[in-house]
Amino acid sequence: MKFNNINVHIGENVHLGKNVKIGDNTTIYDNVTIGDNTIISSNCIIGEPTGDYYRNQDYKNIELIIGENCVIRSYTVIYSGSIIGDGLQTGHHTIIREGNKLGKNCVVGVYCNILPDCQIGDGVHFHSYDSISEGSIIGDYAYLYPFVTLTDDPTPPSNEWLACKIGEFTVVASNSFLLPGTEIGRHCLVGAQSRVGGKFEDFSFINGSPAKRIMDIRKAPIVNRGTKRLQYPWPYNFDRGMPWAGIGFDKWLKDNNRDL
Repeated sequence: MKFNNINVHIGENVHLGKNVKIGDNTTIYDNVTIGDNTIISSNCIIGEPTGDYYRNQDYKNIELIIGENCVIRSYTVIYSGSIIGDGLQTGHHTIIREGNKLGKNCVVGVYCNILPDCQIGDGVHFHSYDSISEGSIIGDYAYLYPFVTLTDDPTPPSNEWLACKIGEFTVVASNSFLLPGTEIGRHCLVGAQSRVGGKFEDFSFINGSPAKRIMDIRKAPIVNRGTKRLQYPWPYNFDRGMPWAGIGFDKWLKDNNRDL
């Protein structure tokens, strides 16, 4: 990719790390910090002001912090007031609203929309066309596949919202829909096209519309084609790009004082 410095606007109090590259037709608003070696492609908006910007003449942009070694692809919009860890990768037309906290090495795919004030752990993958409701809490290394929707309004439209919670290492398959206030534990699997409401314990295999707990996922007769072992918990069968690659999941858990 060539960086021609064509029609690039950089606002006040912007801090760019070493070797930051910015594509054409990109705007970086005031009070943005971007870490070393981050690439921002063409036609992006970084530090987009919140709604107060359009109503308050004294508006000052809330600081946006983006970590090192990120790849932000074209037509991404990241609002002010978020903290984003190292290694973020976005797809095209991604939107990350204000007040979000994202851990390290997250992937936010094509046409994903993360609404304000979410807490998202390390290594979380949003595949594409996912919609994440306001205040959602998503644990480390959760995977959300295409067209997953998290909701928050129990009686729309209302002034009340109930955030969804997804535990670490949980997988939510394509076209699933989480109702307001849904809480899913760690190492769970939500089957495709499930409509999920309520609370589910760790290691649950959840499926259906309405969704129910089918069984302990560790007992599910789903076999990994490569390793010939039971697929779940999945970190024992998948390590591409994961911090346990080359050392094994059990050792990584031990080294990081984490339980299965």
